[in-house]
Order: sequence, then structure tokens, then C-alpha cells
Amino acid sequence: MAKFPEAEARKMKNIFVCKRCKSKIRAPILKVLAGRVSCRKCDSKALRTKRKR
Repeated sequence: MAKFPEAEARKMKNIFVCKRCKSKIRAPILKVLAGRVSCRKCDSKALRTKRKR
């Protein structure tokens, strides 16, 4: 299966996963690092990047 940059950006860019409830959030990385983004479900600020498989 071929990988191309447009699909890679759609699937991976600016997507973070909540460490507590595992929900996905799309947000800019600078806001996440500054702690201004929280989870919609559990209101946690512990986010990680989506794993690349």
C-alpha cells in the first residue's frame, strides 16, 4: 500500500489522544504543549501524540 503525504497529514497531523479516557482530539501542538487544551470527555490535560503504525 502506497503512502503519500496528503493522507499521512490527514491521519497524523495535530491529533492527540487523552491518556486517561483514550479519546482523540485535533489541536495545534503549541496549544497542547502550553496546557491550554483539555479533553472534552474527562477534562484532563494529559495528552499524547497518536502512535504511527
